[in-house]
Formats: sequence, C-alpha cells, structure tokens
Amino acid sequence: MLMIRFQRIGRKNDAAFRMAVLEKTAGPKAGKYVDLVGTYNPKTKQITYKAERIQEWIAKGAQVSPSLKNLLIKNGVLTGEKTAVISKKNLEKNVAKKAEEEAAAKAAAEEAAKAEAAKAAEAAEAPVAEEVPAAEEAAPAEETPKEEEEVAA
Repeated sequence: MLMIRFQRIGRKNDAAFRMAVLEKTAGPKAGKYVDLVGTYNPKTKQITYKAERIQEWIAKGAQVSPSLKNLLIKNGVLTGEKTAVISKKNLEKNVAKKAEEEAAAKAAAEEAAKAEAAKAAEAAEAPVAEEVPAAEEAAPAEETPKEEEEVAA
C-alpha cells in the first residue's frame, strides 16, 4: 500500500522533510521512494509541492499521513477537516482522561435524572397543598374592590 508522508532529510537538529510517495512499511529515513511530490522546512516554514501529482496519487489510492494531510488542508491542496495528530506517548494519557470524563459525565447524568425524579415527585404532591391557599387568596381579592367602592361613595 502506498502512502504520501514526510521523509526526513537534513542535518542533526536542522530537519527538513520531503513529501514522498512510498510503501507504508518503509521507514521514515528510508531512501527508497516511488515519487517526490514536495518539500517542507519546518524551521523556515517553507513549503513546495506538486499539487497535481499529489491529487493523482490520492486518486490512485495512496493514503496521506495525518501530519501531511493537515499541512495540505492548510495550504488548500486538500479539502476536509484536519486530523488530530497525537504522539503515542500522549495517546495513553488521553484515552485514560477521556474514560474519566465519560464516567464523570455518566455520573452527573444519573444525578440529574434522580434530581428530576425527586422534583417530579414533589411537584405531584405540591399542587394539592397549593390549591387550598389559592382559594383563600381569591376570596380577599374580590372583597377589595367592594371596600374601595364604599370608600369612594
């Protein structure tokens, strides 16, 4: 399977990358490639690419690495959403953190459901208690206008 990805070139502590089409199993520093479609220097942010060749290889079935895909989307060669590129080290931490967040969200949802059930039970009992004061309040409201009429006369 072919893949379009970065191939490291350059000196120690001064990396530069080729955008190469190569076998997926080939290492990142392997010299064997099928086609060179561009270069990228992260220090100077200089990028050169052959957009037509990249599109041709993708049409032929070559996959694009996540880092290169993000760069090509940023420069308008590809369309779509960027991919979150996570190192293997941080991947385990993120998985554990995500599991904790899901558990906390689930617990919060259960507590909210219990609170709603308690409110519904209180609401079912509350209308009976509220009806009696409402009837008492309605009677004085009718008497108030009569008192005002007597005062006005």
